[in-house]
Amino acid sequence: MQFEKTFIEGLLLVKPDIFPDERGYFYESFNKNKYSSGGIEFEFVQDNISKSVKGTVRGLHYQVDRYAQGKLCSVIFGKVLDVAVDIRFGSSTFGKYYSVELNDEEKTQLWIPTGFAHGFSVLSEEAIFSYKCTALYNRGSERSIRFDDPVLKIDWKVAEPIVSEKDWQSKLFNDIDKDFVY
Repeated sequence: MQFEKTFIEGLLLVKPDIFPDERGYFYESFNKNKYSSGGIEFEFVQDNISKSVKGTVRGLHYQVDRYAQGKLCSVIFGKVLDVAVDIRFGSSTFGKYYSVELNDEEKTQLWIPTGFAHGFSVLSEEAIFSYKCTALYNRGSERSIRFDDPVLKIDWKVAEPIVSEKDWQSKLFNDIDKDFVY
């Protein structure tokens, strides 16, 4: 298992060891001891799975206060572009984003600590996306940033994004509160 740092402090790529044979494959999608030694020392309290069709964009979501979530993201089926935006006021990478393709072949995971907005777009015909969370979902603590924010200029790699009404109502990046101070 490999843990790779990204250009944004705190974001990690996790590349598990995959053991294929004539029956299929085996890999550990989570092992507390290995992840702890790789720098991910958090208790996960909720797992979420979503299924989406090609062109779907979900995000950019985050939660605040005691419900702020770290997320360990992966793809069970298909291919997505996973995106994390640094919203830690005072960080040298504040307002920068990191994107990576996650797919069901490589099994790479993205660790996103608190202080980031998160979203993904579906690049395959369908995708099943999974993420482990360090805090429970709380409607009153959820926040979001518009996926098409003109300051962030994220290339979601989809021509005609399919977006929920709720996500269309999200704040612009310049209007978010200072919920995370670095």
